[in-house]
Amino acid sequence: MTEHHIQLTSAEIASIWAGYMNDSMSKCVLGYFLKTVEDVEIKAVVQYAFDLSSTHIKKLTTIFQEEQIPTPTGFTNSDVNLNAPSLFTDPFMLVYINHMAKLGLLGYSGFVAMSARDDMRAYYREGLSKTSELFERSSKVLLSKGLFIKAPYIAYPTNTDYVDSKKYLSGFSLFSKQRPLNAVEISHLFMNIQTNIMGSKLAQSFAQISPRENIQKWMLRGRDISKKHVQVFSKILLNNNIQPPVSSDIAITDSTTPPFSDKLTLYHMGFMSTAGTGNYATAAAASQRSDLIFNYERLSLEVAQYAKDGADIMISNEWLEQPPGTLDKDQLTNKKELKN
Repeated sequence: MTEHHIQLTSAEIASIWAGYMNDSMSKCVLGYFLKTVEDVEIKAVVQYAFDLSSTHIKKLTTIFQEEQIPTPTGFTNSDVNLNAPSLFTDPFMLVYINHMAKLGLLGYSGFVAMSARDDMRAYYREGLSKTSELFERSSKVLLSKGLFIKAPYIAYPTNTDYVDSKKYLSGFSLFSKQRPLNAVEISHLFMNIQTNIMGSKLAQSFAQISPRENIQKWMLRGRDISKKHVQVFSKILLNNNIQPPVSSDIAITDSTTPPFSDKLTLYHMGFMSTAGTGNYATAAAASQRSDLIFNYERLSLEVAQYAKDGADIMISNEWLEQPPGTLDKDQLTNKKELKN
């Protein structure tokens, strides 16, 4: 029986394209980390992450070639200066990898769910497994060094209960006190505090190394947005007598020598903004207090506008690579009519 080649679906094309872009960016960042990291335990985690991205790029390149789809440009050696002095501390590198592993787990699980071809599902299942191992390794080192930030503790419940009033869903009231946060709402507030702390540090470091004034301003704006969002979420926890977990100062050095191109740093912040918007949407859907939902929705708009302004800068510099898409049928028809 003759086996016919099964064409990739639009979802699978989108997945391999996004995977290539993200892994080529990660390889640049992690390659630079390898040149500057000093701690032996952290270096082992960086090496594992670098090897993972390198392997993914090779496999994805093969898929593009086999399917006769143009391989994206992504990011190359021209986007990283491996000889630049250290910009990040070793603990920051470890926290960064742990954070990116979390995003990778979400991404790969989504890619598995969207894939129809057996080989595509197998590739993303393997990616999910390897990324889970990366998260495990980075978490263990973080715990051993006292750098792992845990979510807040709450008292164990003593019994099951049901919501007995519509007030449970209300977060705005002039005449009654807001109900306490539940565990689901606390977990999302905690996660979004941590991701915004990472975002603010990255934005600060990228502003520090950029030679372009407009990009410096955009990065500093991102830093300030992240700081504001941390304050909003922390205040909600504090108002519920919950101390927001605070990370140690694991930030950046005083170096101003660019290890990365502005093209890479803008893409990176755009990627972080997209992930943040997704986190907010998930948090809003999971939260049951209306004030929390309102906050996530209004803050999402701020992130979306910030990301759009960053994309405009990339477009003006011809740095924004276009994802694969469908042909404009109307445009094709108009061209045909003009020829006739």
